[in-house]
Amino acid sequence: MIALNSIAVAIFIALFLFVTVIGFFAARWRRGDLNLLSEWGLGGRRFGTLVTWFLLGGDLYTAYTFIAVPAVLFGAGATGFFAVPYTILVYPLLFVVYPRLWAVAKAKGYVTAADFVRGRFGNGTLALAVALTGIVATMPYIALQLVGMEVVIAGLGINMSPSLPVLGTVHDFPLLIAFLVLALYTYSSGLRAPALIAVVKDFLLYATVIAAIIIIPAELGGFGKIFAAADPKTLILAPATAANLGPQSAYATLALGSTLALFLYPHAVTGLLSSSSRHVIKRNAVALPAYSFALGLIALLGTMAVASGVKAMPQYAAGFKTFGNQFAVPALFLQMFPAWFVGIAFAAIAIGALVPAAIMSIACANLFTRNIYREYLAPDCSPAREAQVAKIVSLVVKLGALFFVLELPTAYAIQFQLLGGILIIQTAPAVLLGLYTSKLNPWALLLGWLAGMASGTWMVFENAFKISIYPLHILGVVVPCYAAVSSLLLNLAVSLVFSWLFDAVLRTPPSDATEEADYA
Repeated sequence: MIALNSIAVAIFIALFLFVTVIGFFAARWRRGDLNLLSEWGLGGRRFGTLVTWFLLGGDLYTAYTFIAVPAVLFGAGATGFFAVPYTILVYPLLFVVYPRLWAVAKAKGYVTAADFVRGRFGNGTLALAVALTGIVATMPYIALQLVGMEVVIAGLGINMSPSLPVLGTVHDFPLLIAFLVLALYTYSSGLRAPALIAVVKDFLLYATVIAAIIIIPAELGGFGKIFAAADPKTLILAPATAANLGPQSAYATLALGSTLALFLYPHAVTGLLSSSSRHVIKRNAVALPAYSFALGLIALLGTMAVASGVKAMPQYAAGFKTFGNQFAVPALFLQMFPAWFVGIAFAAIAIGALVPAAIMSIACANLFTRNIYREYLAPDCSPAREAQVAKIVSLVVKLGALFFVLELPTAYAIQFQLLGGILIIQTAPAVLLGLYTSKLNPWALLLGWLAGMASGTWMVFENAFKISIYPLHILGVVVPCYAAVSSLLLNLAVSLVFSWLFDAVLRTPPSDATEEADYA
């Protein structure tokens, strides 16, 4: 157990209360009718370049990124750097492709990617598959934001006795309070709350990273000594051989698969569709790589943790829950910084959990309300009723994420999250290809989706949910491949072959509610 750090706790609580006030105030910011789903769930589609930059940055670069990426470098070395190239590769894709999604969504009033698929292909079942995939892929992602918050709460020494259970153990009480606050201001303010809080989060985050990248190397004797302290075998990837493409193949496919998957996640789509114009998206595609630079610096914290000797420290725990390598960054900060700065840094990480968790829950609520409730349960519901259902569902989604954290071991939530990218990437043919053509048959796309979902899940199951890299055997060569990429290739093959077959046999014309002018 860690002793209670009263100074850090006081600063942490003060900053947390500050962003809570901002969260509730956000309902009055750029005032709109929050009884409309487009206002509550998309901020009225009025966010300009700067607000969108903060929102997407807070949405995509999460608290768990701050914890998990350095943890991989701390435990496994260079493999963890795959997150840096993929967050560079994704922005040309964002610049070219996603302004088309914004344009058609604006023209037709679409709130979700599933709305677009429903209109483009005229098939409710395919849209339902896209909606359910988004919800299932996002739930453990929300849980991992709470895990990131749980790690820093443990680092503050707020580890209450587990002898008086409240929804598991009393040490979870601070997390329950944070969950309640998050739920209330999301319900009250919708997407405006995380948009405003993201500004505070980013200032705190950049201050923390800049201080860490300057002060810690100075304390440890420079980057030369930092890298010298690491195992040389972990600093670069092992070479490939003629019979096994090795870590290079795994690294490249992880980067490629993550690039294709990132902006298919519902929370990323929600952030994009809240923009005021397609030009805002293009400007952000140019400006957002600043976060990728920060991510590279954050990743180095894992190597700094090795050099600082935190690997020799006792195991850290909150109650009966241990965090292992995930505690590398908090342990490093506790060792290298005074208590007041630890409070600021930990608050930055915790607030970095609140922003994406709020956006993710709103995105899931949008999907359920538009593509399940309104489509199948209450087609004639009023706009006010639609928004009310979304607000309630956002609470339920957070409660489900809380269950992951409180009732399942932390490792299980992480293992389930491995499926997230593998599942969400199966919507790529319907969404990404759909932005350029409506000639693909929706039932063929559904068969492709099913093949990709089944094969991707099977590969992760074969790995006992421990890793998402699955070795393919091609012409006698072992090709380690991110399961999202190999399952997507199967998905595309099935979708294209059956589209050709259905078109040749049935000759059914496309049912497209959009027009080419909608994409301009």
